Amino acid sequence: MAAGAVAGVLGVLGLALTLFAASPALAAGYRYWSFWDGAGGSWAYATQGPSTARPADGATLGFRFSVSKDAADEAARPRAAADFQAVCAGTAPADGRKRVAVVIDFGVPGDAPGGETPPQDTPRTACAQLAPEATAAEALAEVAKPLRYNSAALLCGISGFPKTGCGEPIADGEPRSPAPAEAAPSAQEDSSGPSAGLFLGVAALLALGGATVWQSRRRRR
Repeated sequence: MAAGAVAGVLGVLGLALTLFAASPALAAGYRYWSFWDGAGGSWAYATQGPSTARPADGATLGFRFSVSKDAADEAARPRAAADFQAVCAGTAPADGRKRVAVVIDFGVPGDAPGGETPPQDTPRTACAQLAPEATAAEALAEVAKPLRYNSAALLCGISGFPKTGCGEPIADGEPRSPAPAEAAPSAQEDSSGPSAGLFLGVAALLALGGATVWQSRRRRR
């Protein structure tokens, strides 16, 4: 192989490696409060935010603080059962009011920001009694003040935890909660490696390098 061709291939491979090195750490998670719907007795990632969701009487809401991916199948679920009766059995129904069970899981010490620890080791439960049109955020405020939000209305702190930070990205290697064992990331949601576009770009570069070698050999004939 001609020296020029070798240099060309090495250059292509070097560029490919540079692209891999420069690609963002897509596998990194985020430290945040996730919001869950306990309908049917099992936790499901909420499809609305607390400020817009309006739970019905008998609903169960869950909030979990953790470091995990921002995806339904990879976020850490609350570690208590989604059991309305267990939470609200001691709260008598009232006319013109609805009862909503609230489960608040402050997470594990390894997921807490530096210098902070979760207020308690086990999840906290409370039964909120509210007006029929009340939102999930109002139910949470009823039982777990103070709440902290950022300018984009993202829930940042519950009962003063954590004191600072709001959904900050966490680099690979930092503590993070494991994904639920029963859930597997879908092809669309899996972000544990370089994107498909990056792979296609590298493939194109390698193909270009191969073409360079072929043309060099052809000229030598």
